[in-house]
Amino acid sequence: MGTSMYASIGAGMGGAILSARDVVIRFSLRGRVLTAIRGASLDLFEGETLAIVGESGSGKSVFTKSFLGMLDNNGWVDSGSIMFEGRDLAKFRTEQEWLTIRGRKIAMVFQDPMTALNPLRTVGLQIQETVELHQKLTGGAARRRAVEILGNVGIAEPEVRYHHYPHEFSGGMRQRVVIATAIACTPRILICDEPTTALDVTIQAQILDLLRRLQKQYSLTVIYITHDLGVVANVANRVAVMYAGDIVEVGTAEEVFYDAQHPYTWALLSSLPQLGIKGQTLYSIQGTPPNLFAEIAGDAFAPRNPRALKIDFVERPPYFRVTPTHFARTWLLDPRAPKVEPPQTISKMREKYSATEYDA
Repeated sequence: MGTSMYASIGAGMGGAILSARDVVIRFSLRGRVLTAIRGASLDLFEGETLAIVGESGSGKSVFTKSFLGMLDNNGWVDSGSIMFEGRDLAKFRTEQEWLTIRGRKIAMVFQDPMTALNPLRTVGLQIQETVELHQKLTGGAARRRAVEILGNVGIAEPEVRYHHYPHEFSGGMRQRVVIATAIACTPRILICDEPTTALDVTIQAQILDLLRRLQKQYSLTVIYITHDLGVVANVANRVAVMYAGDIVEVGTAEEVFYDAQHPYTWALLSSLPQLGIKGQTLYSIQGTPPNLFAEIAGDAFAPRNPRALKIDFVERPPYFRVTPTHFARTWLLDPRAPKVEPPQTISKMREKYSATEYDA
């Protein structure tokens, strides 16, 4: 039988800094209701780096935006809880409540720095505004703090660059400014929403290195939202796999990469270009994600899963425990289920990892 996803998932990992339970998020669109998040649950542990992965539209950004009150006006948390520092963020209704959390306790780095920054104000003033709002510094003290943070994120000559506008910076430098704005108030949690998508590969590596350094310097707990499994492999301690508004698998990075259990995770890993074989067509996931306006019966991935069981189309699976830190929502882990082998690519990854562990 299935087991509670959180009965022992925190074993050896310290206490949870944020706990989301059975979160349902809906949007009203042209007179219809879309359920973007369907009972998702997740724990975030102090000091860790958690990556949330999945296709575009899987709900990654919507889920995490609910942690700091940034849902669009037509969206709302319909049910569930998001516990942080003894308060249920799902019950917040006013901007005054969110201002005690947003920026000060939980901050976000967005993927497009050009839209995240005000083109009519200097970057220094934009950072300074954040400092003045949340740290109660004013005047020269706030300005000095803004200059200090610009230097911390690797901006050369921060005293000079303080007076420059966003268009005077390169894409990589603008992303550093966005990061500076996010960490200006030393939040406990930093959410990075596709922070390297718009950057070339060399700059991507620099930004990831910067975020790692800042995490240590400011004692941050970091969430990465990404569809790039290469980024995940480089930065994450733990990985949560999201599909159709639900967390379908969660575990340490090694567990998810080398011992994945959910067919959707198998499909994502099989799609990695570096796992392709020369002369053969790259693997792609067939079909399309489900219609979130409609009620989804069973496992949402079943219609796209060539290994689906009959029950997958009827009943939503519970979470099954693989290890104390690894859970997957798939009927394949039920003791009554027939033995289903993962794709050849996944089996090879497991064999390679096992051999590496043995050699070590």
